This record gives sequence, structure tokens and C-alpha cells, in this order.
Amino acid sequence: MCGIVGYIGTKKAVPVLIKGLLSLEYRGYDSAGICVLDNDKLDVVKDKGRVKNLEEKPELSKLLGNIGIAHTRWATHGIPSKENAHPHLDSTGKFAVVHNGIIENYTELKDFLTSKGYTLKSQTDTEVIPNLISYYYDIEKDVLKAVNLAIKSLKGSYAIEVITPYLKDSIIVARKDSPLVIGIGESENFIASDIPAVLNYTSKFYFLEDKELATVKKDKITFYNYDLEEISKDIKDIEWDCASSEKGKFEDYMLKEIYEQPNVVMETIGSRLKPNEKCYFDDLDIDLSSINKIYIIACGTAMHAGLATKYTFEHFCKIPVYVDMASEFRYRDPLIDNHTLCIFVSQSGETADTIAALKLAKNAGSTTLAVVNVIGSSITRIADHTIYTHAGPEIAVASTKAYTCQVVLLNILAVYFAELLGKTSQELEDFKAEILELPDKLKLILDSTKNIKEFADEVHNKKDIFFIGRNTDYAVSMEGSLKLKEISYIHSEAYAAGELKHGPIALIEDGVTVVGIATNPNLVDKTMSNLEEVITRGANVMVVSNQTLPNIKISCNIKIPECSPMLSPILSVVPLQLFAYYIAKDKNLDVDKPRNLAKSVTVE
Repeated sequence: MCGIVGYIGTKKAVPVLIKGLLSLEYRGYDSAGICVLDNDKLDVVKDKGRVKNLEEKPELSKLLGNIGIAHTRWATHGIPSKENAHPHLDSTGKFAVVHNGIIENYTELKDFLTSKGYTLKSQTDTEVIPNLISYYYDIEKDVLKAVNLAIKSLKGSYAIEVITPYLKDSIIVARKDSPLVIGIGESENFIASDIPAVLNYTSKFYFLEDKELATVKKDKITFYNYDLEEISKDIKDIEWDCASSEKGKFEDYMLKEIYEQPNVVMETIGSRLKPNEKCYFDDLDIDLSSINKIYIIACGTAMHAGLATKYTFEHFCKIPVYVDMASEFRYRDPLIDNHTLCIFVSQSGETADTIAALKLAKNAGSTTLAVVNVIGSSITRIADHTIYTHAGPEIAVASTKAYTCQVVLLNILAVYFAELLGKTSQELEDFKAEILELPDKLKLILDSTKNIKEFADEVHNKKDIFFIGRNTDYAVSMEGSLKLKEISYIHSEAYAAGELKHGPIALIEDGVTVVGIATNPNLVDKTMSNLEEVITRGANVMVVSNQTLPNIKISCNIKIPECSPMLSPILSVVPLQLFAYYIAKDKNLDVDKPRNLAKSVTVE
């Protein structure tokens, strides 16, 4: 969602801040702004719209200071507008704040501040923060103490940066339930809500934990707990290549990331799986002897990765698996205990609902395992165990390569668990061999995409598109449907093919588009029978399959390589990703930054 950048050093702050904001555009936003501290003055430039609009403002060239904070806002309280954009100043103009998160008690705090004579100009929850800091500064005459007292008054989530002429050589930062990292340079330091914002400048980072603060100077960083006691933190080295955050020869990040899938899947497999050897996970020591059920908990695309791999865990491990969306899991009374393994899947590692569900599971005594892409993210620091997908930076809002790597890694994890439990078999060995073949099979699919584009060109103006499949094909249908919705804004639904006659077939009429996935040899005849039913009613049908199909009137037949039905979601999803991409391009839409969506959902 919202993005934060900060800079303190010897360079002019504005170019660094603008570059950081542009690197965070994938998070989704509707306004942007910058504040620079120049001697005794806070200079603010902000407006609604894209960072490019901000960059073109002539007044930006007058911001010459070496200390600055910047923000891209995704509206929660108040409409997208210049007035509501960050940074926000207090009534005196002496404290500037940018904020990610939601302040749940802002109405109460606003009433308190108004009663004390403060004037708030925006509709945002954020504006209470600089005014609270100003209020406490008048009492304490100490900026750090004032910030600490202010954040102790807040209910909700926050990651904040504060600059003020009362502390001319520092940026103060604090976080609770919203990510914040500090990048370390030579006589300069960087602050961001996400690593890609400053990856061009440094690979060394500190990660702020909940209820921690820091005073960031150009050559020194001091960390504090909620009681303002100094604490020490370890530096983390991030090995991402900043070049992987660039588009290169591709028109869009999404297309680049789709085409990266053969290589990133190879990275995900890595040393965990080798020919004729048992699976290996470094430092993953989970006792499965007392585990009687597994939960896979996630949101959106990550939850679909769980649904796609539930079958593998149950088939090879013989342990019941439940896939739950984190936003529902956290608000009921799940039947979990110390005999439950809870696996939490998140690309960013900062998904608010998933973090809350993880904390709930830990409090219940469950063993917790994170499957995450971003090293050092919040979920990795809370979970008992963590394994990384190694998909590299994913910039497009609609997830592609991160999903594929999640499905690959969860399948390898299922194999690893099966071997730990002693459930070896020739079928398992064959399955492992097929996993090793996945990168080459993905390349084959990406080398032949012409008919996918041609069909997308035919149907891009349709109002409704349906996806159907059975078993793992149904799981990948949900992901295909979500991708289409996310970037093309076409109404789309996914149904288990066997449910077609239980209601959805009423929606099928002449010219409606249906996408069928049929990769399971035991179920292909049943799925094709369902597709015949929609064709009879006038549907225009695309099929993604690796099976021999009956001679029926299919408009587009996408052939993918043969593989185990449990691995087919890794291959069958690629044509669906491209299908959504080509439709969105035909509609002249921004595929990387779809409306109303954010890459990292850090608030409920």
C-alpha cells in the first residue's frame, strides 16, 4: 500500500527521494509528496496523482536540503487530494510526518487536539501525529521523548518518519505493525517501507521491530525500545540484484516477471532438491511426529498457492490439510493447538491479516512456518521457522512469479515432510524428478504464446469470463480468474466444473467466454463434458490442457507439457497469466499498477 522513503546524508535529498518513490510505485497509491529540512525550514511539495506529476513541479527544484522524507499515499481516510497527501505538518509548521498504517483512535485524538487549540486541515488520520508530537514537545522540550509519547497515544498501525528544525541532523522513525527498513551507506542513511526503494544505494539493512524507534543521522543510527532504552540490532545483508528490479527489454514489469519464471523456479528448487537425493532444507527442524493437521493460511494469490498444493501434502504425507484465508482465520476460533502445523504464505512478508493470524497461531501453541519471498520481513521474524521462495523482487502488483515459486516450494516441502515421515515410494521419486524438469517445461510454454494472444484479442471486450476446472485445475482456475479481474477489470468467476449444473450454468449464454483447465487424466473426460455443456449454450471456449481432448468445438486449445496433476498448476497458470496480460494490454490499461490495488496489503 503506501510507500515511505527517507534520506539523510551529503547529497541533495530530492533526487534520492524521487527515485525511491518511483521504485515503490508497485505498492499502489493515489498521491505523493516530499518534505525537505533546510536549516530552520520545512519545505513541502505534494499533490494527488503519480510521482511523475510531483517530479515535474517547478518548486521541487528549490528544495535543496540534505535531509528529507517522502511518501506515496493509498487513500483510507479522506479522498485522494493535495490536502490529504503526505507529508503532513503540525499547526506550527515545525514537525513533518509521513505515515503508513491506520490510526484507529484518530477521531478521539483529533477532538483532544482541537480542544487544545490545534487546527487540523486534512481529512486524514495521519495529521493527528505531527500535532501530537508538537503537543508533547511543548511539554518535554525533547523531540525523541515527544515522538515516543505521541506514538504511545496511537491505537492501530504505523510506520512513521519525523523531521523537525528542532533536531536538524536527524530523522526519527518508529513502527508498529507496518514495515520499515533502514539502509546503511557511507556518510548517508536511507529509510524505506520496502527494500527495492533504496536497493540501488545499499545492500545492508536494519529492520525495525514493533514498538521500536530510531534516531537516524548521516553517520549514526541509535535504536530504542518503547521505554527509550537503547537497544542493539543486527545488520542484514540483502542479496537481491538491483538490476532485477528494472524492466530491461520488456514493456511491463508483469510481462518481465512472467518470463522470469523458468529461472526463478530453478532458484526456488536450488539445493533443496537434487537427482537421486532426499529433499534438504537448511536449518528447518520441525518435529512432525505429533502433528495431526496442517493449516495453510494466506491471502489472495498466496492462498491460491495453498489450495493448489493441499493435494500434494495430503497425498504424500497422509495428514489432513486445511487452507484458510487469513482475514477469516483470525476472526474465528480455529481448532488449533500444539499438534497443529500452521504454514503462512506471503510474498511480501508484511500482509497485515497474515501477520495477525500468525500471532494467533503462536499464542495457541501451534508450530508456525513462514513461506516468504522478502528476506527479513515481519512474518519471518515472528514465525518459528522460515523458508524463502527466492523469486527476487516482484514489482507488478499482480503476482505471477511469486505465486509460481510458492507452489513449487510448497510441493517440495510436502515431499520433504513425506520423507521425514518415512513415506517413501517410487511415485514420490518420480514426482521429485518431475519437479526438476519444471524450468524447462516453463520455457516451452513461454516459447509458444501466439494462440493465447490471438484468443485474448478476440475476447478482450467481453464483460464476463468464467474459469472452470476440477481438483488442482479448480485451484488454478481461481488464480487465473483473479489475475484477469486484477488487471483487466473484467468480471470473472472461477467454479469447480462439477458445480456448473448447480447454478452457474444459468449465466452461460451465446458469446460468453469460458476458460477450462483439464490436466488430470482421471478427470479430463468429466471436465470436457462440462465444457460441452457450455459450448452447447453458445460459449466461446479456451482450454488449457496436456491431455488428448475429444473432438468438440473449442475456440482455442492451449497445449502445455505433461506432468503430474499435482504439479500442473505451475504450468497451467502461465497461459492464464498471459491471457490476462494480453487482454489488459488490448484495453490500454496499466498492467503493473491496476486501479485500487496495492502490492503489499499492510492494513486490514
